[in-house]
Amino acid sequence: MGKGLKAKAALAVAVLGTTVLSGCAGSGEMGLGEMILTGGATQAPVQAQAVEDVYCPPVEIFDGGAAIRTGGAETMRSQIAISNLARECRGQPDGSTLVKVGVEARALLSTGGSAGRHNVPVQIIVKDGSTVIANRSRSAVAVIPAGGSQATVTIVEDGIVVPPNLVNSFEIEVGLGGRARRG
Repeated sequence: MGKGLKAKAALAVAVLGTTVLSGCAGSGEMGLGEMILTGGATQAPVQAQAVEDVYCPPVEIFDGGAAIRTGGAETMRSQIAISNLARECRGQPDGSTLVKVGVEARALLSTGGSAGRHNVPVQIIVKDGSTVIANRSRSAVAVIPAGGSQATVTIVEDGIVVPPNLVNSFEIEVGLGGRARRG
């Protein structure tokens, strides 16, 4: 194969790999590039044979996990809500799937709220039915400056390995705060 043909083949593989990975982001979710640029851990380059068209379910928000509010209904001071979600699924040579999940949350002040640091607890669950594959809790801090009314924070959790026997049926759930383990 000539140099020009090899270069074109390498470019085609790179474009195909990017297309497959970015195809994991669905409507209303962060794209892969945004997730990586906003906090994804860097990893070794992906071998062409490891990138394949794998099952990558949409990220769902578990019941009660979309927002956290401080203050009562009449006197709400602040709210933290999930604003974007993303996921990346990459097939591995051993048949497992490596999953990365990105959660973007926005902290907003109400009239009774005050600027400062607001804790953003995020729970990420990867499961197959009642079998929990990964249950990770992360926390970030949204800093709303004096005179400001909002701040955005992004959390990226990677390194979640779905075993080969579950790669075609797992689910991804996220939410703010925690929840009792079901199942």
